[in-house]
Amino acid sequence: MGDTRYINSALKSASSSSRGLDKAIKQRKSLQKRLRLASETSQLLSSVWSKHPSSRLRFGQGVIDLADVRGGSTPGFHATAEEGERFIQLSATEIARYQNLLYANGAKGGRRRLLIVLQGMDASGKGGIVRHVFRQVNPMGVHYHGFGRPTDEEASHDFLWRIRRELPQDGWISIFDRSHYEDVVMPNVYGTMEEKAWRPRYDTIRRFEKGLVADGCAIIKIFLVVSRAAQRRQFVERLDDPTKHWKFDVSDLDARERWDDYMAAWQETFEQTCTDYAPWYVVPADNRWYSRAVVSELLRVTLKAMELNWPEADFDLDEARRRLCDDAKPGL
Repeated sequence: MGDTRYINSALKSASSSSRGLDKAIKQRKSLQKRLRLASETSQLLSSVWSKHPSSRLRFGQGVIDLADVRGGSTPGFHATAEEGERFIQLSATEIARYQNLLYANGAKGGRRRLLIVLQGMDASGKGGIVRHVFRQVNPMGVHYHGFGRPTDEEASHDFLWRIRRELPQDGWISIFDRSHYEDVVMPNVYGTMEEKAWRPRYDTIRRFEKGLVADGCAIIKIFLVVSRAAQRRQFVERLDDPTKHWKFDVSDLDARERWDDYMAAWQETFEQTCTDYAPWYVVPADNRWYSRAVVSELLRVTLKAMELNWPEADFDLDEARRRLCDDAKPGL
């Protein structure tokens, strides 16, 4: 009960701060004041977490063994689904503000950008996260791409070839539904490639991601942990609903039969590729509101941590105003 009261109070304060920022924008307050209000709102939203996801769910810190993660748990956020949805709505507003700031910087030559990698077993909620967390962002500046089985053309190239083609442009956010990590997990699970061929890819991926970060691209890697029971419920729902038959594939059942093999492969993947510059976050996903809240939090604080400012005008403001005034004169 105490947690609920505190969370409701924090969400109320965050909502008030967000409205104050809207007012400051309408009144054309200084950019520094607007940025300060945005920062305060974000801090209030972060305060609802008793243990912040950036540490509690980070592999190697709050999570050591994938087998210990329970899909139905909600670490660090002891609230109701309704409160979780309120958090997501407020956080989405602030994400939209920071995304506009990121895009503006990219348009003016800034190199900062963001890559979000979403992984998880089938029916873990990857698509729902994209729809809910990014509900208010400007489509101009966000790129979504889902990776499936490589095409013949993709398979004829290095495994990172198709990944590089979908990376975010300067000022953009790219969201990968599955990623280059399929190219180590799948051969590990199914033995479709000799180990001496796929194992060196761990080092290739580490170097690839390190280079991206050094070049200004932040990376958030999310693994959604859905329980076998929750996945079964999702599959049954798809089979019972004719409008969802298209989402079901019999191969999903084949993967389900190899559940333990997948978990072992992902555990090894985390151990090999969780780095300070591109950490993995292992997120319980049975409760959709919780996993969406976590991703929303990680996204917002990552954008905030870029500490971007609005680009200054690279033209003569007074001259531009003069020309507009002249244009408004009668007869013109």
